[in-house]
Amino acid sequence: MNSLRNLRSQRLGRGLTRRDERGSISVWFATASFVMIMLVGMAVDLGGKVHEQQRARAVAAQAARTGAQEVEGSTAVRGEDLRVDLNAAKAAARDYLQAAGVEGTVTVTGGDTLTVTTTDTYDSKFLGIIGLDSMQVTGEASARLIRAEGGIER
Repeated sequence: MNSLRNLRSQRLGRGLTRRDERGSISVWFATASFVMIMLVGMAVDLGGKVHEQQRARAVAAQAARTGAQEVEGSTAVRGEDLRVDLNAAKAAARDYLQAAGVEGTVTVTGGDTLTVTTTDTYDSKFLGIIGLDSMQVTGEASARLIRAEGGIER
């Protein structure tokens, strides 16, 4: 022990100054901890956003299918042109969106294709620390009404 003290005093005597490094590990540890928390937070929140995006797409697809089932009965029964009942299709898709708790728009194009676009938000769990409280997600899906006889689309 005395030899260690003697070595220190010899170095200090030769013009080498003694640096006080107490607390330097604490600063490093605090910085590293903050970075690790942010990385975990990004993984959790970005994963949550992807999950919410998948849900928005799934709700849009199911709403489109629900609406596309609303066929104009008069032409379909006679075996003529299949057409979506526009008002009933939009109402059915909107009802599905409302039941799922998701906002969205419903459009019909060509008389046989129903497109649903959904918008929702993911509320951040960790990234609110840096001001990213919520992230918007969207989903879109279409359903097309087709008629097939003997496996052949008509």
